[in-house]
Amino acid sequence: MIEIKRTPLDLIDDIYSIAYWMTGSEKASSDLVSSTYLNTDFDVEKTDVLKTFRNCYLETYGQHADLDIYESDHAPASLMDSFRKWTADIKLSVLLSEITGLKHAQISEVIGKPVDTIRLWLFWGRKFFTHDHLLRASA
Repeated sequence: MIEIKRTPLDLIDDIYSIAYWMTGSEKASSDLVSSTYLNTDFDVEKTDVLKTFRNCYLETYGQHADLDIYESDHAPASLMDSFRKWTADIKLSVLLSEITGLKHAQISEVIGKPVDTIRLWLFWGRKFFTHDHLLRASA
């Protein structure tokens, strides 16, 4: 099967869809897409555009991952930040697979984790999306 090379602008609809699932807000999605394209060159690969999207998301919204996490005096802030980033990456992995059709190796390149980790995240992330409210976009 021949894969058609897509330019960064060809990805704008997919990136908006992912942004909406990640943030649950039209305004936040538009802001995130704008931020992504302001930080992207127009001659880069698809995975580089998605890496830029991930970085923009984590900088702006990653600290607000959709989980019922209650901060306490016992949990260090760095641990909570790592946990939020981890949940955002699981959610993003599933969305990259389902919306953009990326293969496991491509998602691994975008997220910066081994392929086996991505496979595990996709398995559990899909279960969370279908059976649990924790990884769903808020309405």
